[in-house]
Amino acid sequence: MPVGIRKGTGGNGTGGKGSRRLSKTERRRQLLDTALLIVRTEGADRLTLGHLAESAGVSKPVAYDHFSTRSGLLIELYRWIDTERVNAFRDAMATGSRSFDETAGLLASAYIDCAADMTDEFHSVGAALAGSEEKAAVFQELLDHSVQMFVAVLKPHAASPSEELEQRCIGLVGAGEALSAAVVRGKLRRSEAAEVFASLIRGSLDERNARPGTGGRTPFNS
Repeated sequence: MPVGIRKGTGGNGTGGKGSRRLSKTERRRQLLDTALLIVRTEGADRLTLGHLAESAGVSKPVAYDHFSTRSGLLIELYRWIDTERVNAFRDAMATGSRSFDETAGLLASAYIDCAADMTDEFHSVGAALAGSEEKAAVFQELLDHSVQMFVAVLKPHAASPSEELEQRCIGLVGAGEALSAAVVRGKLRRSEAAEVFASLIRGSLDERNARPGTGGRTPFNS
């Protein structure tokens, strides 16, 4: 999904003398913004709690209070990057009026572009977490979040019940991951993968493909 995260700025986030102290939630957001900026400009290897504290203009205990360990910081940043960009795409798709074909095309292109991009901050942080059991659990959590985003984006165009739509979206996210992996391996061009994915999205929700005489049942609910 397109990244909708503002660039980190570092600093203590208080805006100078006389400004209010940041709440814990605001401080955490500031630290994550700063961590993202470090990864973006210096690489994930440079992201340590000490360097984060210095860059954010806070003491080391403040950084440790929020994340405890470098691994904890990386996991939280990994989760946050993906959640922010998925939410940003979902919110963007909620504005305006689009046809089903247009929605399917935009959803397919955005997902493939994002999942197949091995150079962005999400994959850099993921590489730094290679071998982590917690990373695998968080990645599954993020896939579940993507499923819910697909449901939200496609629901205005779906005639099927919510439970069935969610089941179809689980399959679509799995297909998107497989197509993205094929792009990374050089088996498909991004444009080809996006076109295939868009056709799968359209086909999965096209109730006109229901067999005559089945009472509206499709291969998904027969």
